Order: sequence, then structure tokens, then C-alpha cells
Amino acid sequence: MTKLTKPQDRLTKAHIRVMTSPEFCMFSGVLSIGDVTFTQDIPTACTNGRDVMYNPDFVDTLNDKELTFLVLHEAIHKAFQHMTMWKKLFKEDARLANMAADYVVNSSILEADPNSRRCELPEGALIDKRYNNMTTKQIFELLKKNPPPQGGKGSSSKSGTGKDSGETLDSHDWEGAEKMSEEEKKTTQKQIDQALRQGEVIRGKMQGNVNRGVKELLEPQVNWREQLRDFVTTISRSKDETSFRRPHRRFIGQDIYMPSMVGNSINKIILAGDLSGSISKETERVFITEMIQVCKDVNPNSIDLLWWDSAVQGHETYLEGDYDTILQRTKPSGGGGTLVSCVNRFIEQKRLEPDVVIILTDGYVENDWGGHWNYPTLWAITDKRNVSPHGKSIYIDE
Repeated sequence: MTKLTKPQDRLTKAHIRVMTSPEFCMFSGVLSIGDVTFTQDIPTACTNGRDVMYNPDFVDTLNDKELTFLVLHEAIHKAFQHMTMWKKLFKEDARLANMAADYVVNSSILEADPNSRRCELPEGALIDKRYNNMTTKQIFELLKKNPPPQGGKGSSSKSGTGKDSGETLDSHDWEGAEKMSEEEKKTTQKQIDQALRQGEVIRGKMQGNVNRGVKELLEPQVNWREQLRDFVTTISRSKDETSFRRPHRRFIGQDIYMPSMVGNSINKIILAGDLSGSISKETERVFITEMIQVCKDVNPNSIDLLWWDSAVQGHETYLEGDYDTILQRTKPSGGGGTLVSCVNRFIEQKRLEPDVVIILTDGYVENDWGGHWNYPTLWAITDKRNVSPHGKSIYIDE
């Protein structure tokens, strides 16, 4: 068989190795997002979270397994959306942010392929078991307390272990990510989320390993079926069954236990996602994931999805059977102040008449919890310090 020598051909081969490996096939779709180019303007490789660039000379220094590792490295930066999620860290200390992100990525790869069957850690790449299972932010804070010394020539020279050397395997185009328009960022985020979900289907068919990072990205934090079961059935209009699980209150005082009427079906749920200025892109993604899970677990007849800040900025309606299209169709909009009472007013003005309202928010609502709600209201809050005085509050761990 003829050995591939051109960087482009070798890179294509590396993509195929990723796509056909049970360990990493879940990243297949991520590889196809954005443009791939070759340039000598960078020392090794680089991504802005969508597009990827490679230095052809550096590619030539890597063997096939090391090149596969580099391809995965860039793909996982994209999958974890590091360039947009941690831009504040970059502005605080670009070098430490780059290092922290690389520790997370490299650890994720080695966790999936500890015996180097598919890929191999290039010399000079950062790795340290102390940072296993940590987030980029956690590693960043540790590096701030004990800043590593500046490295030498960098990982492109393939000299040194890379452990706390201050050098990273690749460059990170934080500025390029910031220059993307909001529409480009949202489109990329949706494409990546969809690609990872499709990748999970492929992984299941190939009986591949579960990637912990991808699992955490895609898994909802709330067991909505459990949370809503009692809350919803007791307020459902379809009170068509009796249950001793909740005795009828009218007779308890007489020591008589009679069943109460409960229902198992729901007509309409309103999902209202907070997109005020305090909500990050990561929290927005969490909200979308939780909304989709509500639909899967409860399967109501219809969903009214509201995006709000100081006013309701978007109103979308989905019917049973449409819920699989929410990720592709929804158009989150917001970024202003916070006034959750706008949701309450909108519901009344549009006469939506839901069975239950679910508000997803960080809870920073400036003491405006919407006033009196005429409908059962469940608050899914990302900051456990905030609790609504109305309805029921639950916590979403981001």
C-alpha cells in the first residue's frame, strides 16, 4: 500500500480513523463543522471553535497516531465550545486559559484510549493526572495560584513532556471566535449540539465507549419525569384516575382514607427560558437540553416555548410529534434586562391557558418573581441561592 505523504491526505486518513473508532466515533459530525485549511502562519494547529487550521510542516513531524490525536484535540475543543465558553478566562490570562483547556482535552482523549490503540499523545502535549475530571475553570484557578514557568520553543519542537511547561499543543483563536457574529455563534452551537447527539447514536450502534465530557454536555441535569410526576398529575385537567398515593384531604380528618383523583395526561406546558444579560451561552445550552428532556419525559399535547429577558422576545409552538425538531427550529433571543413578570403578562394577554408553567432561569430576577401566577409554576433555577416565593423551585446543576 502506498504511504500517504501529503498533509491533506494524511489528515483525511486521520479523520477516517476517528470516524471508524468506537472510542471516538461520537465526534464524527463535529469534524465536518467549519472549514479545514493549511497554513504556515501558525506553529502547530489552531481552532476558533468552528474552523480548524493546521501547519503542514508540523503535520509532517507527527506519526499517524499522533496526527489522529491532534485531529481529536481540535474536535474536542470545538465539541466543548471552549473558545466561546471560556472567553472571560482568556481575557484574564490567555496563557493559563490555553493551558487549562488543553489539560481538559488531552485528559479526555487519554481517558477514552488509555492504551493508545487509536491515537498517541504527541511529545510536548500537556497532561497531568492531578487535573483529571476537573473543568477548565477549576484548572485555571489552580494554575493561577501556582503559575507554571514559561516554556521554551513550544510543543511544535516536540521537546519536553509538556507537563506544566507553559506550552500547549495548539493555538487557540479566541479573538477569531469573538469576531464571529451572534448568529454565527448560535448556528455553530446548534450544529455542534446536533452533531454530538447524532454521534451518540453512532456510538451506540458501534457499542463504543461513553465519553464522560460528551455525556455531561448532553445529559439533562434534572430528572423531569420524577420532578413533574406528582406536581403535574395533581393539577392535570385530565383527572381520570383515582390513587391512594395522595389520600383525599377532605376525609383525612375523619380517619377515612379515600383516593384522590389524579391525571396522567397533560394538554399544554409553557417552557419559559431566561435569556437576560446574566445568562451565558453555556446556560442557554443547558436550558435547551432541559426543555427537550421535558418533552421526552412528559410528552404533552403541545408546548409553548418562550424566550424572555425584560420582555418575551420569542414565542414558538410545538405539537406532539414535533419535539425532536426543537433543537433545529428554536431561535433563542434576548440579552437585555430581567423582568420575569413579562412572562406572566404574556400568558394572560395571549390566553395560552397552560396546565403548568416551567420557568428556567438563574434566579437573578431583581426580586421580580412575576407576581401572582394563575397557573401552577415550576421554577428550574441554576443558582441554588435563589428560590421563588411562588410555586415550586428545583435546582439545575450546570
